Amino acid sequence: MGNERHRELGLTDDQVLQMYRTMLLARKIDERMWLLNRAGKIPFVISCQGQEAIQVGAAFALDREKDWLCPYYRDLGMMLVFGQTARDQMLSAFAKAEDPNSGGRQMPGHYGDARFRIVSGSSPVTTQLLHAVGVALAGKMEKKDFVTLTTFGEGSSNQGDFHEGLNFAGVHNLPVIFMCENNQYAISVPVEKQLAGGSVAARAQGYGMPGVQVDGNDPLQVFEAVKTAADRARRGEGPTLIEATSYRLAPHSSDDDDRTYRKAEEVEDAKKKDSLNQFKNYLYGAGLLDEERENAVNREIAREVDEATEYAEQAAYPDPEQTYTHVYRE
Repeated sequence: MGNERHRELGLTDDQVLQMYRTMLLARKIDERMWLLNRAGKIPFVISCQGQEAIQVGAAFALDREKDWLCPYYRDLGMMLVFGQTARDQMLSAFAKAEDPNSGGRQMPGHYGDARFRIVSGSSPVTTQLLHAVGVALAGKMEKKDFVTLTTFGEGSSNQGDFHEGLNFAGVHNLPVIFMCENNQYAISVPVEKQLAGGSVAARAQGYGMPGVQVDGNDPLQVFEAVKTAADRARRGEGPTLIEATSYRLAPHSSDDDDRTYRKAEEVEDAKKKDSLNQFKNYLYGAGLLDEERENAVNREIAREVDEATEYAEQAAYPDPEQTYTHVYRE
């Protein structure tokens, strides 16, 4: 890695430090959730570990004042960039009344936040692509200047919604970015058994849009690809499909035993390419991080995660009466 790369991309020193801090915060929230789950305190975790660079790199390339997100369930890093906090994540994990995503009604990972133009995720995978296309169509019809980003795993790229979404966006030349977070596994099915041709990006061609492949362990590469796609969309040049390849470091969820379908050596091997370490080394090389600063960031984040956990654990559960709110007409 050249250590001036971020400046060439138009990112300031402060911004790349913020990127690293957010990636690290996402990882530490995630790790804490696993501990809480194993201690029987929260029912479910669906992990972002290994994909933080994709999520944070992409979110930094967007306009956080006007662009829209239709994320998928692993996008913790993206939520943090757009404005949710560690406390918000913990309230969601504990299913408390103050959870901004659903007031404790939905499983963790069903992100949705009107404050930040984050469209609530639906439980069937891949439906968020269609939501994103609808939002982009509305924006185009109302002549609003925003871009919509939607994310999904490579398993989702084999669902009908993926093809419908891309085709519609291509036909109508919509300002939407489709970003595949290829983490190599659709639950237990490895990429070579789920994806003929081996490339999600190659599919873009059939829908009249550019298909771009990037290293999902490098947040600067992801930033550049999303920035380019967003600029194209704003100029009225239509959609882009981006495939960012990384590796899912944790099991599919807290209900999954990944030892049944992949070897421990494979996971250990992937950990050597962990985006957090790679990006940290880049920042050391650029003279933006040293041991003292790194320790300070670690302490700050540990405190933030502790306070968020404590607050959420003690917060009130929703009133059972709320079960029926927003289900039928009030």
